[in-house]
This record gives sequence, C-alpha cells and structure tokens, in this order.
Amino acid sequence: MKADTLIHGGTVVTMDATRRVIENGAIAIEAGRIVAIDTAAALQEQVEARATVECAGHVVFPGLIDVHAHAGHGLVKSIGMHGGDRWEEICGEVYTQASPPAFWYAEARLAALERLRFGVTTGVSLLGGGDTIMRTDDAAYAAAHCTGVRDVGTRSVVAVGPTRAPHPVIYAHWQGRQRHTYSVTFERQMETCLQIVDDWHDKHDGSIRIAMLYPVLRDEHERDMTPEDYATACAQAKAVRQVARDRGLIFTQDGHWRGSIRRASKLGLLGPDSLLSHCIDLHGDEIDLVAQTDTKIAHNPSANASILGRCPAIEMMAAGATVALGSDATAPDRSADMFRHMQQAMHYHRTHFSDASVLPIGKVLEMCTIGAAHALGLAEEIGSLEIGKRADIVTMSLRRPHLHPPQMALHRLVCFANGNDVTNVWIGGEMLLEDRRATRVDEAAILDDAAAQAARMIERIDGAADLALPPDFWGGGALGR
Repeated sequence: MKADTLIHGGTVVTMDATRRVIENGAIAIEAGRIVAIDTAAALQEQVEARATVECAGHVVFPGLIDVHAHAGHGLVKSIGMHGGDRWEEICGEVYTQASPPAFWYAEARLAALERLRFGVTTGVSLLGGGDTIMRTDDAAYAAAHCTGVRDVGTRSVVAVGPTRAPHPVIYAHWQGRQRHTYSVTFERQMETCLQIVDDWHDKHDGSIRIAMLYPVLRDEHERDMTPEDYATACAQAKAVRQVARDRGLIFTQDGHWRGSIRRASKLGLLGPDSLLSHCIDLHGDEIDLVAQTDTKIAHNPSANASILGRCPAIEMMAAGATVALGSDATAPDRSADMFRHMQQAMHYHRTHFSDASVLPIGKVLEMCTIGAAHALGLAEEIGSLEIGKRADIVTMSLRRPHLHPPQMALHRLVCFANGNDVTNVWIGGEMLLEDRRATRVDEAAILDDAAAQAARMIERIDGAADLALPPDFWGGGALGR
C-alpha cells in the first residue's frame, strides 16, 4: 500500500466505536484521509510512505472539536471585564460600530492559530458576541473572517443570523478614520446570511461550513418587549430555523436557561440539527425535550453562564442526549484550550454531586472528539481515527515533567495536559503544526496584525480607560495578607 504519510510509534487513541487504544500504533494517510490504522509493526511492513513521522513517547489522538465560541472575542479579551457589564457593552459597540473587515480578518487568524496550536482542528464560531449581536449587515465581514480561518487551515462552522427583534439595528462601516452609520433591517440581515451561505458553505476546500442562528427568546424578552415585537421575534426565529432546514444547515442558539427550551420547543426550533448552548438551570421537562428531539447541547463549563447557573450535562447525557464541550471563545477570561475545559467540566460536575467518579475521563474526551462531531453532524468525516475519515490528527509528547511518568497515557492526556503540550497537527492530511510551529502561516505576522487591529479598535471606542487595572484587582484589605 502506498501512502503520503505514515505516523508511527505512539499510543493511538482512536475514539472509534470500540474506543480502541493501540500501543505502538500507526496511521497511514493518503489524499487527506486515513487509509490504514494498526500497530506500527504491521503498517511498517504493509505501507510504503512518502513521509514518515516517528512518534514514540507521544499520544496520538483525533483533532479536538470546540462546539461553541465567538468570532471577534480574540481582540476584545479582558478589556473592561472588571466593570460589571462593561465587557459585554464593548462587544456590542465593537461588533456593530468599530470593526471593519480588517478587524475580523486579523481576529480570525489569531483565533485559528490559537486553536491550531492547542490541537483544536474544528470549531464553531458565532460571527459576533453577546447573545444577539451578529455582524450580518454586510457579507464582507464574514468573508474576512472565513478567509482568515482558511489562511491558517483549521476547520470552522461559522454561525450567522439576524439580531433579535425589534429592527432596524444601527451599524457602522469605516472608511479610513471616518465612521458612517446606517440602519439595518431583518430582511437585509437575512439576505446577507443567504449570501454568506452561497459563498462559503462547504465550498472551496470544504473547511468552512455555515450555521444559522437566531437569538434565544427567554421570559425577560416576552416581559420587556411589546406584544408586537415579541410576536415578530417568534416569527423571525421560525423563519431562520426554516432556512436552516431548507439549506441543510445546523441551527444554533446561544444562552438557553430557565424555561427557554420550552419556548424553543413551542416554536419548533428543536431537533437533531439544532445545537443549543449553555442550557443552565433547565427544568426536568426541558431535559426530556432535549433527549426526545435529539437536540444537541454545547456545554461551556468555563463560561460565566456556568457560574450563574448549572448546566445539567450529566442528567442530559443520562437521558440519552448528545452533550459536547465548548470554550465559549477566548474572552473575557478563557482560552481555546480544550484541555482546560475538559478538566473544568470534570471538577464542575464532581463538585456538584460530591462524587469524584462523575463524568469519567474517557467520557469527557468523547465530548470534544467523536461526541462533538455528532453534535455538528460531521461524525462520518471527523472526530475519530478510522479508515475513510479525514486525517485530522494531533500528537502530544509525554516527555514533559507534568506528563511523566508515561504510564496511563490517556489519564495524562486528559487530566494533566494543556494545549501548549501539543506537538504536531494534521488537518485533512496536511501537517499544519510541526514540532509546535505553524507550517502554513507566519505566526509573528499574525500576532503583529492582531495587536495593530486591537489598538485601532480601542481608539475607535475610546476604550483606553478599560485597559487600566481596576481598584479591586489585588483584592480587598491590606496587601500581603
């Protein structure tokens, strides 16, 4: 058998249906897909490869998948985070008023590079922040984001949709240092989204897919909106959901809690192609609705929402639901490091139940590999190391003090590792990270561009004061106690 690449010598964690682990294993790649997987001894005899990569002392596992994050956050992280709702206010202002296409391109490359270096080969990115601010006034912003992701080479599911009623919404575009504002209707946002779908969904090299989004409708929206506006919002949600069905797209919503899944069910928004994030403090009947409709859940254990309430991920999985892990993006105090979120998830639920056996190690790894692939409808393509699947493969060396001794490699991988331990990454068979260095892009140039665009953004929103240390940064009381 001929192959482009043979990876051999490591502990191969397949995440296949039997959860097979192959000591001193090997994987053969041809034309971007896995064509053989077995012991190194077997494949070294059977496979004639144009390139070989020796991985003794490594764990070899499927590319990690992040099922909920936000585009834009990478350039806004930490800014104003101590000022109550100020960080959210900054996101709203930046994403509607102070973010030209160059901002979205720079942030996309930075976020994709962070994912790549952390072994996250596929991720969901909402084109905006908060639960309603989407940059869908013009398709140029999505194009800038998608181009940036493609430059780095990761896979992305980019979620786009309208803002929550009422409309119109005031946006701004920039020409040089001049800002020009204009009002945007629901209809214009939907036209933009359809153009984005036509331009990007599963086109080019197939690395970009588009999802449709409508903001969650909760009790406070019905209470605070006029009856007419709330009825309009319900009609819009149904319309966006129908577009997703008609186009074969994932439908997603950000920020379900305390009765909102009941509302979504009444509107016909649930189903096997729906991905709902956060889902804190759900009622028992809502857990049943999720399981009965095969609705997928994005659990973000490191997010602020998981502090404000608890996501009953354990109970939903016990009921038969698919629950996958999300980072909730790289702000205000988080990163794209899925190892951090796996560890956080275990502690989060074990603390709740006062039981260290809750959420077993292998199960939490499933939640950001094959389980996450199921959540995105991509399990036939990614999420495990199996013949015929795309060769999205990560290696991690155990030759580091916090990962040694090397026995019990899977425990080391999930419980002790962090994203910076990743050594090599292949996406679609292309080696995009080699010995912790990106092969396709200039990392320094990406960092410099991100810094420059963040500085321009801060100037546009007059946000210099938001960079200062807050009075309570060091805590209360006398220093040194």
